[in-house]
Order: sequence, then structure tokens, then C-alpha cells
Amino acid sequence: MNSPIDRVKERIRAVLPQRQNHFLLRLTEQSALLVQGGEALVTYMRKPSNRNAQALRAIEKQADEVRRILIDELNRTFVTPIDREDIFLLSRALDDVLDYMYSVVNEMDILEVRPNDYLLEMAQLLNDAAAELNLAMQRLEHHPGVAEDHAVRAKQIDNRMETLYATALADLFQGPQDLGHVVRMLKLREIYRHMLHAVGSSDTAANIISDIVVKFF
Repeated sequence: MNSPIDRVKERIRAVLPQRQNHFLLRLTEQSALLVQGGEALVTYMRKPSNRNAQALRAIEKQADEVRRILIDELNRTFVTPIDREDIFLLSRALDDVLDYMYSVVNEMDILEVRPNDYLLEMAQLLNDAAAELNLAMQRLEHHPGVAEDHAVRAKQIDNRMETLYATALADLFQGPQDLGHVVRMLKLREIYRHMLHAVGSSDTAANIISDIVVKFF
């Protein structure tokens, strides 16, 4: 016959998966919207238009709403199955990636910057990172080792982006020809930075996922 302590432990184990699923569901929703955002960004880089820009803006707003719900639920939950701080920081990191995607398209639209091959390749890398994060979230609860593998792959994309960013800058600043060219250089540099920061935020999200795996799985 189980002791009172054993019965309490069994009750805790019965409750924790439900709560964990609850928060992981919201985080997985965010990561799924991140994938949609990455796909929309690639589409925009291939065919810049107001319609394609609006598609990404709509996804960003939808993701903001999911995050608001998560934070509200987090604030109303006394005990969380994984660290409250990890839930909050992972949600914020995923949100930051999509915010940078939004900033890229928004500034390109406002500054009238046309996509180039570097921006398309950066967008594709960012989309790949988003896909890895989404897969990590899908696998986190039941296959944490696989989730860790996807987190590592997302981190590797950050290294590839840094190399591409340096190459794009080197090409951009080769021999400015006139004032118009200098202005274009400055605009593109800011867009490149947004892309770099976006992948940097995906790297942060991957690190948090790895921390969760170590601490709780």
C-alpha cells in the first residue's frame, strides 16, 4: 500500500503534465507562427509587395496576441511545471525573432529598399532557424533529446548568418560611388542588422530550450 507521501507524489505527477502541456502549447503556437512569419519573409524577399508585407504584419499581430494570453495565464498560475522565468524568456525570445522580421519588412517598405540576393539568403536562413525552433517545441515534452538536437541546429544557423552578414557588409561598402549610393548603403546596413539580430534572438531561444531540457527532462 502506498504511503501518504507516495500518494501525494502521484497526484503531483498526474497534475504536472497537464500544466506543462498548457504552457508548451502556447509556446508551440508562438513557434508555429514564427515559421509562418519566416515563410512570409522569404515570400516578400522574392516578390516585394504591399500584400506580402501585410501578410507578415498580420502574423506578427497574431503572435503578439498568443504571447499576451501566455503572459496572462502565467501571471494567474501559482506553480508552473517548468521555471516561470524560462517560460517568460522563451516566449519573449520567440517574439523578438518575429518582431525583427516585422521590422525588416516595415523598414524596407518605408525606406524603399529593394531585396537583393543577400537579403533573400538571410531570410531563408532565418526561416530555417524558425523551423528548427518549432520542431524543438513540438518534441520538447516527449522527446527532449530530439528537441535538443533541433535547438543545436538552430544555433548553427546563427553562425552561418554571422558569416553571411560579414560578407554582405564587405560587398556593400566596396567603393561608394556617389551620395545616393552612400544612402543606399546605410539603409541596407540597417536591414542587414535586423536580420542578424533576428537570428541572434533565435539563438537565444535555442539556448533557453537547451536549458529547459537539462533542468527538467
